Amino acid sequence: MEGGVNLRNWADLLPDALGLIFSHLSLQETLTIVPRVCKSWNQAVLGPYCWQNINILDWSYRSNPEHIDQMLRLLVTRSGGAFREITVSGILNDLTFLFLADHARSLHTLQIPRCNISDTIVEQLSTKLSAVTFMDLSYCCKITARALSAVGKSCKALVGFRRNMHPIDIKERRPQAEEALAIAATMPKLKHLELAYNCIDTKSVVEIIERCNELEFLDIRGCWDVKFEEDWLEKRAPTVKVLGPHIVDQFEGHSCSDYSDTDSLYDYESLDDALWDDDDDDDEDDEVRIGGRLELRFYERFGENYSNGWA
Repeated sequence: MEGGVNLRNWADLLPDALGLIFSHLSLQETLTIVPRVCKSWNQAVLGPYCWQNINILDWSYRSNPEHIDQMLRLLVTRSGGAFREITVSGILNDLTFLFLADHARSLHTLQIPRCNISDTIVEQLSTKLSAVTFMDLSYCCKITARALSAVGKSCKALVGFRRNMHPIDIKERRPQAEEALAIAATMPKLKHLELAYNCIDTKSVVEIIERCNELEFLDIRGCWDVKFEEDWLEKRAPTVKVLGPHIVDQFEGHSCSDYSDTDSLYDYESLDDALWDDDDDDDEDDEVRIGGRLELRFYERFGENYSNGWA
């Protein structure tokens, strides 16, 4: 080479190195632009190296739940069951959760806020999530203390748990003291716990603090029925940083309009109906149909002025 410099072709990089590089790109770029560069990059995107950490949270906020289900199945399949993280909002039903659990042998981080899963499915599948160390079940209104107890009993390595709720519907929500007691009874190794805007009382929070001996951070913002004596925490839990219950915040960036009927995060009608049209050809391979044609449509059909397109 000129000047004695040995230049290497980017296409010759190992797939795991490419996966690490591509992990810094957006979902749109990884699925639609990278595969067009060269064959080796296309193969890297089709393989497991790019999908060990599946974080599609931002995209899922703006997507129809049916599309979320299809995307999850595509990416989990590409990961070959080697994914370590799932972060997505709005899982549609128990069937999707079943699919994730069946492939979760390497899963450590499970963040599925606003999902529609039930107590029953969590109880049935929690043993398949035994390696999970951090879980987020915030805003999941269909699950109760039954599901949390099953999670705690199965996920012995759990050190982080998030179960925040919406501040705007706190008056209409059922009491959640049983959930707090389930956490205290089954998740003793927790270091990080978020229970913002839960309908819990002082007794249940005290139970958590006393039984979770390794707890370092507790978020109880908006838990208005929790009332501590001024010096109680300093004496009983000096190592625990407690946020709340009385604090002025911005609801973690979610305004009330985010959840109103007129300004929904799932504004289906504004999506392009043709984006996910199925072909009538039953012989067409599912991954080619979803992973190829539809990925290209993400790129080509979502313009700069398309409000529900890629950010």
